Amino acid sequence: MRAIQITETGGPEVLRLAELPDPAPGPGQLLVELAAAGVNYIDTYHRSGAYPMPLPFIPGSEGAGTVTAVGPDVRDFAVGDQVAWAASPGSYAERAVVATDQAVPVPQGVDIEIAAGCLLQGMTAHYLVVSVHAVQPDEAVLVHAAAGGMGLLLTQLATARGGRVIGTVSTADKERLAREAGAAEVIRYTEIDDVAGEVRRLTGGDGVAAVYDGVGASTFDASLASLRRRGMLALFGAASGPVPPVDAQRLNSAGSVFLTRPKLADYVATREELTWRAGEVFDAILDGSLRISIGGRYPLADAGRAHQDLQSRRTTGKLLLLPD
Repeated sequence: MRAIQITETGGPEVLRLAELPDPAPGPGQLLVELAAAGVNYIDTYHRSGAYPMPLPFIPGSEGAGTVTAVGPDVRDFAVGDQVAWAASPGSYAERAVVATDQAVPVPQGVDIEIAAGCLLQGMTAHYLVVSVHAVQPDEAVLVHAAAGGMGLLLTQLATARGGRVIGTVSTADKERLAREAGAAEVIRYTEIDDVAGEVRRLTGGDGVAAVYDGVGASTFDASLASLRRRGMLALFGAASGPVPPVDAQRLNSAGSVFLTRPKLADYVATREELTWRAGEVFDAILDGSLRISIGGRYPLADAGRAHQDLQSRRTTGKLLLLPD
């Protein structure tokens, strides 16, 4: 099969197409012919070595496709089933082995490419607005990078719960996308010196109940300063780099606020929680309250270009790699 293989960590150039032996499913595993693989920021961390992985490896943890073989003890899945996953390694490939405890069935009516690109970010957005801070009706929340893949999902899900989303973006085109997703207010951070001050102005001086920050180093101070008393700062990514060590006393002076650095694995820790969150994401897609915007489709061989585009913030929506 063809797959992207990383033999040394580094920049996008280390994502090289290789011919590798076809994998075979063992106990509790499925062999899946991929329709598409999702491209995510965590893939860039694995590629660069920021999150070390044993070398060599096939990157990618998200995808969807059709089951072509099952392990000897598999009972809940069969050949021909369409499945998707968010945390199974080796997805930048034509075929992948997926553990049954990571696979979820793709419901009828959900396009397979949408399924490939909705789960990692969709379930992340779900746990952020449902579990980390449950957005309440008429409650103001701040979403950074509101026109990005995660930002669009967060905005839609928070708005569907009745929240008032204030989004930050860099351009007029991205402002349009954020507003189409439901953002009530949009701040172009390239045109204003004091994002937190603008958030305070838009909330009558109160600040927001929660900040969903996947940008990290460049937004952290403004995020903290935008919170209302006892607000929640959910730092779920570091697109601009990691946040330096923080003096906990800052949480006190900011108004007894909360800071968390969550990850998806801790919010899908059981099979029941995984299927519940995935099911809610799929249901939202089917009822139209969640739209997955595909911002780019790349041939498998162009994985490096996909990473370059993602990290340069030249894209909006979800990026996919297509094996064909």
